[in-house]
Amino acid sequence: MSFNRIKEMINNNRHLAILFYYIVMWLGYNHLNQTTVPDIYLYHPIDSKIPFVKEMVVPYVVWYLYILVPLAYFAFKSPDDFKKLCMFMFTGMTISYLIFYLVPNGQNLRPIITETDIFSRIISSIYTTDHPTNSLPSMHVILSVAVNASICNSAIFDKCKKLKLFSILLCILICASTVFIKQHSILDVVAGLIVSSLLYSRIYSPHYSIKTVRELFIQI
Repeated sequence: MSFNRIKEMINNNRHLAILFYYIVMWLGYNHLNQTTVPDIYLYHPIDSKIPFVKEMVVPYVVWYLYILVPLAYFAFKSPDDFKKLCMFMFTGMTISYLIFYLVPNGQNLRPIITETDIFSRIISSIYTTDHPTNSLPSMHVILSVAVNASICNSAIFDKCKKLKLFSILLCILICASTVFIKQHSILDVVAGLIVSSLLYSRIYSPHYSIKTVRELFIQI
């Protein structure tokens, strides 16, 4: 491959440099995950009414693919959608980290895992590596909404109604999974949705309202 070809590839994909910010975010999260001592433990009576459903770990871990695949696709197919998705994700993460730093929080909802089936083993592994701290707002929720917003607002998928519906349903399942496997309080989910709504209104719809959501479902 010639030097000119390499130079052309770099010039055509300069938007990918945004991903270096993710490295900063990842290092920041690891630091907070290891060092945070919660000042506030989050709980709402609704949490006690939500059952522990180990099978819901499936959408919880599918989240990683749900984030990675659209990010990679937009990176090479639609730089504009890629930039908006990164703006949504990274701004949401930055806001979350500021909250974690200013108001260290956590939760005590995790059950003791005694079963040895595949779902239980995966949850036990998650519990071991991801401490029950820095839970509000839920970044699982924020990043899921970010991906769903990018798919539903991309011109590339204007005619892909089934894909949009699939994305919406998967986004809902992922958000629900966070409380069903006791990774988050319902308060974390609500906070994540509030942050997501504010970011959506700035990035995708300056005139955002509940009608936007209703119209999206009508289109599908």
